Amino acid sequence: MEDLMTAADVLVETLLDWGVEVIFGLPGDGINGIVEALRTHEDKIRFIQVRHEEAAAFMACGYAKFTGKLGVCLATSGPGGIHLLNGLYDAKLDTQPVLAITGLQFHDLIGTFTQQDVALDKLFMDVAVFNERIMGPTHVENITDLACRTALAYHGVSHITFPVDLQEKEVKKKQASSRNIPHHTSDVDARSARLPNRADLERAAEILNQGEKVVILAGRGALNATDELEQTAELLAAPIVKALLGKAAVPDDSPYTTGGIGLLGTKPSQEALEDCDTLLMVGTSFPYIEFMPKPGQAKGIQIELDPKRIGLRYPVEVGLVGDSRNTLRELIPLLKRKENRKFLQAAQAGMKDWWELMEKRATRRDMPMKPQVVAWELGKRLRNDAIVSCDSGTIATWWARHILARRGQMHTLSGNLATMAPGLPYTIAAQIAFPNRQCVAFVGDGGFSMLMADFVTAVKYKLPIKVVIIKNNTLGQIKWEQMVFLGNPEYGVDLHPIDFAAFAHACGGVGFSVEDPAECGRALDEFLAAPGPAVLQATVDPFEPPMPAKVKAEQALHFAESLARGEPNRKKIALTTLSDQVRELI
Repeated sequence: MEDLMTAADVLVETLLDWGVEVIFGLPGDGINGIVEALRTHEDKIRFIQVRHEEAAAFMACGYAKFTGKLGVCLATSGPGGIHLLNGLYDAKLDTQPVLAITGLQFHDLIGTFTQQDVALDKLFMDVAVFNERIMGPTHVENITDLACRTALAYHGVSHITFPVDLQEKEVKKKQASSRNIPHHTSDVDARSARLPNRADLERAAEILNQGEKVVILAGRGALNATDELEQTAELLAAPIVKALLGKAAVPDDSPYTTGGIGLLGTKPSQEALEDCDTLLMVGTSFPYIEFMPKPGQAKGIQIELDPKRIGLRYPVEVGLVGDSRNTLRELIPLLKRKENRKFLQAAQAGMKDWWELMEKRATRRDMPMKPQVVAWELGKRLRNDAIVSCDSGTIATWWARHILARRGQMHTLSGNLATMAPGLPYTIAAQIAFPNRQCVAFVGDGGFSMLMADFVTAVKYKLPIKVVIIKNNTLGQIKWEQMVFLGNPEYGVDLHPIDFAAFAHACGGVGFSVEDPAECGRALDEFLAAPGPAVLQATVDPFEPPMPAKVKAEQALHFAESLARGEPNRKKIALTTLSDQVRELI
């Protein structure tokens, strides 16, 4: 007599076969069968209950980012599944392997306008690389295997939606079709070890060896290639410019890096890109092409795992399709060490000046406190094993420029989606994946308040996460974009103040507050030493502008226009901006 299992049991056991150890989600009546299967397998797989399904999707994405493993999230039918979408688009745009499992209405009532009758498989068509509806108990194993394999193979989102009544059905061999032989699928992960061909490697090396001013642009795909990037930079006398998701690709104290690129980047990075004659892009799809060299200025070489992204942002002479680390290892023996080091030395001199400027901005004792102070002081206190998750907005400026990434640390945020709110869920996922590492969220008050209820999740599971909230009571990035991009006065960006320290206490955690820059270091020490989940709200100057490294004439003109057109805080903003400029001149 065969052992009878429910369809939901098969789902869970197949996930176990794929090495899934944790699922993030929120129970609901559309997934009761799956939740029961998780209960009966709780000794093998961990279910993390969240307060909002969007947070579950962010946690799955963050888990995938930090571990390289499959992240899994679970939501009920209708609104539960809908809530996953933003977090899943975050995974899609940052190419992370995530499996979303959703419930569906009774299979024989689908399409009849009953409760929560939402065709989630149709809704998820754009976000998912694999997207299927379970058709019966004997369908589960096949679909789950393929969903896991596809997400891992294509670095994207897979989605399974499961009618609620089928979840509890017993799986019997006789129910299967004649061609559906039990256990004919495989749970063996088979990732490509693709390497470029020799001719392409030799052509790329020839171009790089001929270049006199080579720049390396490293992104998220190069996070596992730190040593190889530095070896390449040494041979080519090339500064390493880092895309935002590549912040930890090389540590910020490396003699080869000029830090970030773009609006949140550094002046030496921008100058290197403006002056280079050869560009080596490694594991990046940096989208802001206005910061790249002008087409025709530099010869391009690109290392990229996804062939369709070759030449997408900048025209290239050679596309090397493969893993960043392995491809660089093949390329390095073909490179000749450059004797002329002037281009790299100029970038290094520029970086010395840049860090002096950043330190000057970050050690000021003005009141109200500058956000740079908090970032700088936090960065000095982070452990070498820290995992730092940032949010989108002005907060990303202070993270990118003032928190120095050290070797052994991980740093991330929402990259191409640039969504608000993932900082807290990412940090929860990081702490679950790495319980012994220091996991810190560096977030703004706007982003944090979107999913702040999930701080309770950290309390519930006794996760010692640390959340630094830069509190300026405004949607800062949006405010400055209104002024600098369009020349409009700010509108609709002020936030009603929240006492986040009191909120943390109310949740069962610990809350700290600081507003005096002279007390910031002491407050951070106390906060980081707290034994459990903790929040530090740092009240800062809402008029501190996140200015780009090099201000364009058009941006300056729009800024002046916004002040002239009735910007409500024009006097305070003008005074802050003028004061900053004067201080940097003396």
